[in-house]
Amino acid sequence: MYDSMTKYHSLAIGRNGINQVNKTYSIRELASEFGITTRTIRFYEEKGYLNPKREGTRRIYSAPDRTSLRLILRGKRLGLSLDETADLIKMYGSPRSNRKQLEKFILRIGEKRAELERKRKDLEVMLSDLKSVEDKCQLSLAEHG
Repeated sequence: MYDSMTKYHSLAIGRNGINQVNKTYSIRELASEFGITTRTIRFYEEKGYLNPKREGTRRIYSAPDRTSLRLILRGKRLGLSLDETADLIKMYGSPRSNRKQLEKFILRIGEKRAELERKRKDLEVMLSDLKSVEDKCQLSLAEHG
C-alpha cells in the first residue's frame, strides 16, 4: 500500500517554509510532534501506511512518512476510517486533472458531511432531552426542598 502512496509525496514543506524532503525523523520525534505513542506509529507501519528505513533496529522516517502520518491523524480527527484516509492520501499530490479521483473525493466529502449533520441533529435532540429532564429535576427539588 505505501509504495503506491509514496510516489505522490514529491515535496514536503515545513512550517517555516523550508523544503524538508531530505529531513528524517526518529519514531520518538514523530510521536512527540503529533502527541501519539510510538506503538501507534508502529501500527500504521504494520498496516503499510508508513515505510521507514532501518539502521539496525532503529527506524528512520522520511518527510513523506511524516506527511502520511499527519494526513492519517487528520483523517482520524475528521472521523474517516483508515481505508478512507488511505484513499485520500493516494490522491494527495495526484494530478489535478484526474477528474474521477476528484469526483470521488467530493462524493466522500459530501457523504461524511451528511453523516456528521445527522450526528449533530441526534446530539441536539439528546441535549434537549437532557435539559428537559434536568429542568424537571430542579423543579422537583425546589418543590420538595
